[in-house]
Amino acid sequence: MKGIEMYYTVKTLLDQGWSISGIARELGIDRKTVRKIRERVKDGEVKVPRMRKRSRLDAYREEILSYLEEGLSGVLIHRKLCEIHGVEISYSGLKKYLRKLKVGKDGKIPILSPPGKEAQVDFGYAGKFLIEGKWRKCWVFCMALSYSRMSYYELVLTQDTETFLRCHINAFEYFGGVPEVVLIDNLKSGVVRSNFYEPEIQSEHSRMLQHYGSSPVTCRVRRPEEKGKVESGIKYVKRSFLKGLDSRELSGARTELKRWLDEVCNSRVHGTTRKLPREEFERTEKRALKPLPLRRYEVPFLSKRKVNAYSHVYYKYNYYSVPYRYVGKEVSLKATSHLLHIFDKDLSEIAVHIISNGKGEFITNKSHIPDYKLPKPRSYYEAKCKEIGPFVLDFLNHLEKAFPQSWRRSIQGVLSLGQSFDPDVLNKACERAILFGAISYRSVKRICENGLYVSSDTRGSTVTGSGFANDLSIYDRLAGGEGPWK
Repeated sequence: MKGIEMYYTVKTLLDQGWSISGIARELGIDRKTVRKIRERVKDGEVKVPRMRKRSRLDAYREEILSYLEEGLSGVLIHRKLCEIHGVEISYSGLKKYLRKLKVGKDGKIPILSPPGKEAQVDFGYAGKFLIEGKWRKCWVFCMALSYSRMSYYELVLTQDTETFLRCHINAFEYFGGVPEVVLIDNLKSGVVRSNFYEPEIQSEHSRMLQHYGSSPVTCRVRRPEEKGKVESGIKYVKRSFLKGLDSRELSGARTELKRWLDEVCNSRVHGTTRKLPREEFERTEKRALKPLPLRRYEVPFLSKRKVNAYSHVYYKYNYYSVPYRYVGKEVSLKATSHLLHIFDKDLSEIAVHIISNGKGEFITNKSHIPDYKLPKPRSYYEAKCKEIGPFVLDFLNHLEKAFPQSWRRSIQGVLSLGQSFDPDVLNKACERAILFGAISYRSVKRICENGLYVSSDTRGSTVTGSGFANDLSIYDRLAGGEGPWK
């Protein structure tokens, strides 16, 4: 005996003068329960239950639920019932019936979908699995067709966007077709920013679905019942498959999951529809799906990188430039088979490069480098040397011929000596260096610092029978070694 019957039985016995102990013994309940009911009876809390009358609209309940799912207003539903089914009922009577269709205290109604209309997707945590002797966290991806409940599952290592897209493609190929819309929860891999009315869809997810002729639809925030089918699917795979696994080795579990999917999941009587998902799929839903495109969608490589001090990011053994203002900032990479696209935090494209097959290369777009860091053209150095003197320009020519790969750094050093020495001194020092074949920045610097630019007829020479002879130590002081910086 339960509920209202218990209350009225106790009330009747109390009215007949029974004691609390006697009622408790007779009904097999605790005396505290009898006292509690007695107090509620005194307070008038026990009322006669109301019996629900059958409505003439009960015969059309499924049609009405379908109309509600399609978004029809009460006025349109009333018109259809009257014109199509010949139901004689007032609009106010229909409104009362619609209110009675509410399920539970939150007023929710079952969400029905026609064949081929919708699929629901979600991730669920699957626990840890062994991969090459190491334990790794894994998740299970689920896509369920809303009409037939035909489902696809896949064990994955991450919930990132790249994995999310690949799972979609694998599911479409498993079904052999594509639903009109894909309902997703507010997963980061599918939704950039959640919003009750206008969620921001992840661009790659939207682009992939567009390739397959489908489109994304998100669940409204705090409306989990809108994707109840896939959430039930996640619970089902955890209870029916994951708990029964004998081995936690990932490759073996993936093989077992494929077998379970065909032999158990899609072949059992579904708890809600009471139908076999595969039979319902083959009979009704398969032909309602959109055909697969001729070309499989190419899932791009998606990742984040920090821009290094040289305004480059690393990707597959090479470095690719971005505008220098992004140094130290995080950017997003999207790689296809031939191109590398780089985006800022707002997902605006800031660079695109052809992917190199080499290793250790710096692929640089000159527009990404500030002007003051770009190599100066030869004409720039030529003009600077002319300003100081003709021998400085001649020294530039000798430098370029002797060191074609590194002459710029050497001439930059020579020109910097102009900050410490007069132009005439620097010009004579270059003349002296050329005379002795000491073609290096350090040679010119030693000549300037030691005053060796003075002509040999006034310093460091002696008269011999055959003419002037230079002091041989000059060569040692000029030639400090080989190379442009010696």
